[in-house]
Amino acid sequence: MIDDDLPRNPANHVPLTPLGFLQWAASVYPDHPALVHGADYRQSWNETWRRCLRMAAALRAWGVGRGDVVAVLAPNIPALYEAHFGVPMAGAVLNALNTRLDASSLAYILGHGEASVLLFDSEYAGLVGEVAGCLASPPRLVRIEDREYRGEHGTLGETDYEQWLARAPADVVPVGPDDEWQAICLNYTSGTTGHPKGVVYHHRGAYLNATGNVLACGMPPHAVYLWTLPMFHCNGWCFPWTLAALAGTSVCLRKVEPTAIFDAIVRHHVGFFCAAPVVLNMLVNAPAAVRRRAPHPVRAMTGGAAPPAAVIEAMEDLGIGVTHLYGLTETYGPSISCAWHDAWDALPLVERAALKSRIGVRKLNVEEVRVVDPALRPVPADGATLGEIVLRGNTLMKGYLRNPAATADAFAGGWFHSGDLGVVHPDGYIEIKDRIKDIVISGGENISTVEVESVLYRHPDVLEAAVVARPDAVWGETPCAFVTLKEGASCTGEDIVAHCRKHLAAFKIPRTVVFGEIPKTATGKIQKYLLRETAARLDGQPGGK
Repeated sequence: MIDDDLPRNPANHVPLTPLGFLQWAASVYPDHPALVHGADYRQSWNETWRRCLRMAAALRAWGVGRGDVVAVLAPNIPALYEAHFGVPMAGAVLNALNTRLDASSLAYILGHGEASVLLFDSEYAGLVGEVAGCLASPPRLVRIEDREYRGEHGTLGETDYEQWLARAPADVVPVGPDDEWQAICLNYTSGTTGHPKGVVYHHRGAYLNATGNVLACGMPPHAVYLWTLPMFHCNGWCFPWTLAALAGTSVCLRKVEPTAIFDAIVRHHVGFFCAAPVVLNMLVNAPAAVRRRAPHPVRAMTGGAAPPAAVIEAMEDLGIGVTHLYGLTETYGPSISCAWHDAWDALPLVERAALKSRIGVRKLNVEEVRVVDPALRPVPADGATLGEIVLRGNTLMKGYLRNPAATADAFAGGWFHSGDLGVVHPDGYIEIKDRIKDIVISGGENISTVEVESVLYRHPDVLEAAVVARPDAVWGETPCAFVTLKEGASCTGEDIVAHCRKHLAAFKIPRTVVFGEIPKTATGKIQKYLLRETAARLDGQPGGK
């Protein structure tokens, strides 16, 4: 029998934090490139460590301490990467802001989070000035003059970032967490209606999800990673910390566009990048003069709605394998991954793509994932019975900032409720079907909008597609498709319906097709609530509009 009362002590129990990854990379591989930016800028791991120490010192000199919020408004540039270490090394909490938000949204976030300091890229100086004017107590401002920004830097802010760092001592001792449950980051949900919610991350979860990324994505030491995913989105799915754990190289990308992505893959021998399905769609539909096949193996990790099989197929034709991940802001980004089996490599391309469109199984750092009925009972693994995806583990948020009611609802019954509907296949792999609020119920039959959208994407003229419920006097609801066509394409609603008729049961075929631009949130998510409002107002003509 072993006693269970052996005490913890500083020798055998140290709070988990990803801050140690940076110190490790700097001490073991000091000269290895940590950051690449533009044509000629390279920064080693030792330099990155020193700069992050200076950031922590500069913040502490301004009185920033434990639990204070430091916000950053910037694209994927070295300063934002450094903030993922420098801010928590001061004991503070990083709030990486969405660069696509308007002034009122940013003012709400900064006010709700009570940010004491705001670092901002000079491209957004006008926006920051407007935001500051909306706040009774605006944060102290530090201007980042990024070398790749070709516009005017201006003078807004108390100081320039480089001068701010240069004035700070380099021998400061970083402040690690006393408790791994302490907050490390604050992120805000994109929010399709009402105010966004502040999601609080802890050091423990950041450590575990960052290392979980290594295993789920098969990343080797010194992996080269391209920053197509915004670092403000779930802290880049924890990949800033993952790259330090690997002593890898982050290739910064100020603007996400096909030419820059294809060029970076070749020039820097990029092996990995993360991207929303809309970015994958951008790559496969890039002009022929821009599009090129990767000369070496590349792995793209994508999240959100399942990428259509047609997009996965097209990415493979470009030499880029796709791994489907699933997660939410509340789960630090990816928590489920479509773990691959070597035997599947022998399957035809269409079948492989269909398998990859499933979200898969829990990452190793996630304790449990289930698909459950309203009573929290697991649904049968029959690939057909719908249930809600719920999760349990150490890589879930602490809760919503100053919102105990929403926190309680999210964790009801001892599980985190995703709000997503899925099925479990006989092999245990989960396939997402829809958001609970997005499912179409027509004549008592559930219709997955994801399934219909996947078929729409297989039409050669379709660039983007989204499906929502439209009220119907006979059926209750029917599917309404919103479609954006590729440039130069000429396609009618009747053509779309005829295409769907070849691949879907009759009751799943869209009764209405609307052509035009599809509205998205600032993080690129399709705003289905706006599409539902539009669909409800349509006088409608079955077969197209």
